[in-house]
Amino acid sequence: MITDSYIFLEDLRLFARHGVAEQEREVGNEYRVDVRLRTDIGRAARTDDVTDTVNYAEVFNLIRREMDTPSGLLEHVARRMVDAILSHFQTVTEVRLTLRKRNPPMGADCLWAGVELTVQREGSVEKNFRPRT
Repeated sequence: MITDSYIFLEDLRLFARHGVAEQEREVGNEYRVDVRLRTDIGRAARTDDVTDTVNYAEVFNLIRREMDTPSGLLEHVARRMVDAILSHFQTVTEVRLTLRKRNPPMGADCLWAGVELTVQREGSVEKNFRPRT
């Protein structure tokens, strides 16, 4: 029996035009995305049928669509990605997403700056959750 399962995409490389400064949105930058989805893959493991799982090509297309929509803040882009994934895939109970921007213009030599968030679907309960007494 599978007790915990995830589908993930690691180190997606995308070009986009996000940033607070107009120049960032005009010139664009390189971004990296990591995403990890909690979902039950048990049925797909038995059937070998992509319709019984979360198709990671579809996950990528959702991420790319949100990256193609310019925003000021990475926080906003990341949350839009998570919302799109949860809306599209009802079997996903949790999304952990990291979004990084290469060497952002802040007066420092910095390889990456970014955000990471973990969002659980409302109404999902962790199996190890114990209410306070």
